[in-house]
Amino acid sequence: MSIFKRRRFPVEIILLCVRWYCKYGISYRDLAEMMQERGVAVDPSTIFRWVQRYAPEIEKRIWPYRRPRSGSWRVDETYVRVGGKWKYLFRAVDKHGRLIAFMLSNRRNTNAAYRFLRKAIRAMSHHPPSSITTDKLASYPRAIRRLQNEGLLSKDVGHRTSKYLNNIIEADHGALKRVIRPTRGFQTMKTAAATLKGFEIMRMIRRGHCIGRERRATGEVRLVNQLFGLAA
Repeated sequence: MSIFKRRRFPVEIILLCVRWYCKYGISYRDLAEMMQERGVAVDPSTIFRWVQRYAPEIEKRIWPYRRPRSGSWRVDETYVRVGGKWKYLFRAVDKHGRLIAFMLSNRRNTNAAYRFLRKAIRAMSHHPPSSITTDKLASYPRAIRRLQNEGLLSKDVGHRTSKYLNNIIEADHGALKRVIRPTRGFQTMKTAAATLKGFEIMRMIRRGHCIGRERRATGEVRLVNQLFGLAA
């Protein structure tokens, strides 16, 4: 519990606020009002700091609980507003819609595609891809060839460009955007990256893509508490 040291609120309250903010797509002010109705007076800026500190921690601790992913990957990018400018959120899911990896980037070029695919391959080292489906962005085939030449990706991995097959990730972008929308944009890349980790991971937990997670909401609470060694 050292990561909660010197916090004047109970750990359960902190994790509740982080979960609700990342799960329901509400503003910090609205969440502060909801907590006030429950007898907890907490400032919106305090909840913001909690999300920045503990959403990435949840993301880090949840990875061992991931269910196996299919080798058929769907890769695409979407836009996120940061500091008043549009940035690129690279995302990958398997054919069942299970999250593989995501990365926020200033650019949408070959180097960015390479860095993202390398991150995804490392994250799925025990479940490497058998095929990668992308849009027609020219950066992807170049990035894939580079990874294959470096021995990080098998030469047998097929690369497809199919809008139909990528419908699953495009629909997933829309669901994620509904959670992002109340933020009205992020101020910095650092705060955006930390918050997006929370959004992505809570969506993954909510959809039952984690081992040991019961279907009911209580299962979600129990799993997150378990990550931090709290009693069920």
